[in-house]
Amino acid sequence: MNKKETYTHHSSLITHHLSLSIGTVFEEAARGCGYAFIAGLDEVGRGALAGPVVAAAVILNGETPLPEGLNDSKKLTAAQRERIAKELRETVVAFAVGAVPAEEIDRTNILIATRRAMVEALEQLNPRADFLLIDALQLKECALPQRAIIRGDSVSASIAAASVIAKTFRDALMRDYDAQFPHYGFPAHVGYGTRAHLAALRAHGPCPIHRRSFRGVL
Repeated sequence: MNKKETYTHHSSLITHHLSLSIGTVFEEAARGCGYAFIAGLDEVGRGALAGPVVAAAVILNGETPLPEGLNDSKKLTAAQRERIAKELRETVVAFAVGAVPAEEIDRTNILIATRRAMVEALEQLNPRADFLLIDALQLKECALPQRAIIRGDSVSASIAAASVIAKTFRDALMRDYDAQFPHYGFPAHVGYGTRAHLAALRAHGPCPIHRRSFRGVL
């Protein structure tokens, strides 16, 4: 079997026996098959009504301990995410972020925009990835060998790291937008369709970073 076939065989056995906990078994399986730079990819903001969809790509350092408490960003507090993101930025082999704005999401669709953000992140990695672990998506726009993992941000440390990097980057961006568009309360809901956000949309209408193709915006 070649490297890709060997990894597929080994990781299918891993998946069968794996409990839902963060670890590096998928990364170690890829290294065991000869891959050197395994990038985890995840996105945030697919369901938001405003702001970009953001993806991050992270290549962990296999010789550095994982940040304490690393997990799917949705399971962490804001303070935990910021602490873990800071540690990741200082210790990983490489990380990069891609962002696709609201107007492009409206012009194409959120799935195409999500894939574009992932490709953008991958293109910025240095060193470049040679294998991908992706949360629930097959990235057909990229020819690299890859594995889509359902609930990957709950089992793969690389994907969890990408989710934290992407989330903290996007949250900071949405806080910055508040200075330009103060009527919507972006720091509180970071663009998602909360009751307060929907009330602000009814009162003020959409601003330039709202996704006009999304239900509830117009």
